[in-house]
Amino acid sequence: MGKIYSTYGTGTAVVLVAYFLLTKLIGLHQYPVLSAANGVIIGAGIFFALKKYKSTVEAFKYQDGFQLGLFTGGLATIIFSTFMALYIFIVDTEFAKAILDSWNLNFNKGSLILIISLVIMGFATTFVLTLSFMQLLKESWNPKR
Repeated sequence: MGKIYSTYGTGTAVVLVAYFLLTKLIGLHQYPVLSAANGVIIGAGIFFALKKYKSTVEAFKYQDGFQLGLFTGGLATIIFSTFMALYIFIVDTEFAKAILDSWNLNFNKGSLILIISLVIMGFATTFVLTLSFMQLLKESWNPKR
C-alpha cells in the first residue's frame, strides 16, 4: 500500500504544480476561484489510487482504502504546499499580496496565512473525497441472490 500512495500522491502533487505553473504562464494564477480545479485533481489522484489498490488485493477492507485515500491526498497536499511556500517566499513575493488584497482583509496580511489555508483546504478536500469514494468502492454487505 505504501508504494501506491507514494506513487499516486507524488503524481497528484506534480499535476497540481503543473496546473499552477500553467495558470501562471497564462497569467490567471492570481484568481483564487481557479484553485477549485485543485479539488478535481486531488480527487482524481485519490480515486485512481483506490482503484489501483482495489485491483491488487483480494479483500478490499474499508479501513485500508480509507487510509490509502488519506495518505495519497495528504502527501499531495504536503508536497504542493511546500512548493507553494517556496514560490511565495522566494520566487514571487508579490503573489501573496495580490491574492490577499483580493480577499479584502483589514488586518496585517502575512504570506503564511496563504500556506496555512492551502494546507487546511487540501486536508479537508482529501478527507471529504476519501469518504465519498469509499462509499462508491467499498464491498457491499448485501447478500447476493
